[in-house]
Amino acid sequence: MKIAAIDMYAVDLPYSGGTYLLSSARAFTSFTATIVAMTTDTGITGWGESTPFGATYIASHALGVQAGVREMAPVLLGQDPRHVDRIFDLMDQTLVGHTHAKTPIDVACWDILGQATGLPCHALLGGAWKRGLPKISSIHAGDPDDMRARVQHHRAMGYRGHSIKIGATDSEGGPVLDVERITASLADRQPGEYFLVDANGGLTPETGLRLCAALPQGLDIVFEAPCATWAETLAFRARCPFPIVLDELVQSDADVAQLILSDAGDGFGLKISKQGGLTPGRRQRDMARAAGLTISVQETVGSDIAFAAIAHLAATVPDRNLRCILDTRDMVTVQTATPDVTERDGLIFVGDTPGLGLRVDHDVLGTPVESWT
Repeated sequence: MKIAAIDMYAVDLPYSGGTYLLSSARAFTSFTATIVAMTTDTGITGWGESTPFGATYIASHALGVQAGVREMAPVLLGQDPRHVDRIFDLMDQTLVGHTHAKTPIDVACWDILGQATGLPCHALLGGAWKRGLPKISSIHAGDPDDMRARVQHHRAMGYRGHSIKIGATDSEGGPVLDVERITASLADRQPGEYFLVDANGGLTPETGLRLCAALPQGLDIVFEAPCATWAETLAFRARCPFPIVLDELVQSDADVAQLILSDAGDGFGLKISKQGGLTPGRRQRDMARAAGLTISVQETVGSDIAFAAIAHLAATVPDRNLRCILDTRDMVTVQTATPDVTERDGLIFVGDTPGLGLRVDHDVLGTPVESWT
């Protein structure tokens, strides 16, 4: 089996909540998905997606994904897509770094491998644990009462986890405002719910410690990505009374190793495009399991194609290590495909259709922005 053609699409994904606010006054209203269709000489087509969260979340952006695919696609023609590790090695030899650009190619290879073997991707990734996957909401920073209402809205939709965005500067209200945001968001907490307090790197050790000192006693929360650098994170970690999970700082196998060796946190957000796809995601899942770290399987953002990859990888993570998954479909207003997943009582169940189990909407994708044969 050989890669005979690669098509690249660009699709605008408006944010379903209007404007998404992060720390440091970052605001987003839409995101650009880069979607790759990889077709083999046997007629199988695999799909993959990479949708960066703008250009200021990590060192990635939509035009960078497209430029990376342009760099790698000609080299991949004629290769066997079923050899996922070797394909990833070839991408690394062709383009250093830029994991977000490698993701749609890597995920498309896994989709082909599944279709070629008649197995769902979760079986090829190690096998699914037969249980539902709890979803985590993404509650962007804003007025405390509005954030409380948005948590209630997602709770009513069956969400078990909630990611509460914080990181107000002193001019915006600082730790005092963030305390109000956190306490309001947790005001109606239900048994079994999980709350991340996510600064997206927006705190310094000083503001983080001021925030910890001002929080009410007895809150069951986990800080996510409190600071922007390893040094700041370690300084905060040494004096923070709460568990910490990392996100933006962990983008590679080496980053996971550094997290473990430095004890910088208790887990991390495994966002597939940030990590480079399902191939490194599988490795990092196993590293987390070996070290006793928790992970939430997520994406930076994305459409139905990205969500299918999330669900398949998350299904293979043991209960003790998995916290939640992100349903990217709820974050955007465009549906690019129909994945083989069902939802019951707020939990996601992944089907057994071979590969990612996608029915892609070609009308939404439109015409490829570039093709290679």
